[in-house]
Amino acid sequence: QVQLEESGGGLVQAGGSLSVSCAASGRTFRLYVMGWFRQAPGKEREFVAAISGSGDTTDYADSVKGRFTISRDNAKDMVFLQMNSLKPEDTAVYYCATPTTPYSPIGSAYKYWGRGTQVTVSS
Repeated sequence: QVQLEESGGGLVQAGGSLSVSCAASGRTFRLYVMGWFRQAPGKEREFVAAISGSGDTTDYADSVKGRFTISRDNAKDMVFLQMNSLKPEDTAVYYCATPTTPYSPIGSAYKYWGRGTQVTVSS
């Protein structure tokens, strides 16, 4: 059974940095795309970033390009999101997610989701 668990959220001032992590278990981690999504109060969940199984391909939402960096450690079955120059509008619950199929393209549908971690950016 695939399990994803996020950690590392918290409260940070605007302009600051924060890193969130996601630990995965239940299958061969390196074969699967991993993604980060977020959902702010009263808003739809939105894509933030994704990374291929090997880590050599990444994709970002326009709103976070140049500020956020996704990475992964396949030896530890973990994916990370480093967030710099944070803005109040980055406040949301951040979720990691992964598709069902190995070797999926980076834009594939996501099936498994973590419970999320809260990131709050104060102005």
